[in-house]
Amino acid sequence: MYTEWPSSLPHVVAWRSIAAPHTGTGRILPDGCLDLIWHEGSVFVAGPDTTAQLSAPTPGDRHHALRFGAGTGPGVLGVPASELVDRHVPLDQIWPATEVRRIAEADDPGAALEAAARERWQPPDPVMVAVAEGARADRPVSEIAAGAGLGERQLRRRSVAAYGYGPKTLNRIFRMRRAVALARAGRAFAAVAADSGYADQAHLAREVRDLAGVPLGELVTQVADAA
Repeated sequence: MYTEWPSSLPHVVAWRSIAAPHTGTGRILPDGCLDLIWHEGSVFVAGPDTTAQLSAPTPGDRHHALRFGAGTGPGVLGVPASELVDRHVPLDQIWPATEVRRIAEADDPGAALEAAARERWQPPDPVMVAVAEGARADRPVSEIAAGAGLGERQLRRRSVAAYGYGPKTLNRIFRMRRAVALARAGRAFAAVAADSGYADQAHLAREVRDLAGVPLGELVTQVADAA
């Protein structure tokens, strides 16, 4: 069972999951976020992914987590997202072990994660919030940069630090997730391609295979992404 809800921190989602029997293998799609995760007494950071990760939890496995959107994760963790791309890093490699132990041993891991994040919270960078909004809206990078008063290279450097990749990659990820949601809702793939902003169905197929690792037809039959 997977449940999520808005955290009290802006641009952050809290979530928890308990793996049911016969859950099977799930595919966790890239989402442009960092996650701070408690799992059965260990605490780690799941960095931003560039391709889907496979998840095969043991029945009964518990996760409590915070998902940091809009580039807010690095301010809390104290490291740029670019150092965490496609990695799972134990939190005690980043934070003091005593602080991590308090979270690991907490009676309410979700509350402990949120309290720790609140103590280290940095206000969201308005430019990075605009990057996420622009990427979701399929706006050109030049337009996003102009709106922020930055050159495209400078915008990309800041985006890589906040998200682990530049605005173009972030746009590809958001568009792919939009397409997968439509396909899982039963839309025809040609309509999915048109409604998600792809040039054609072949373009959709290439992007999904690149970012998810499998064809769209196979992806929609798999367990939806959750930890």
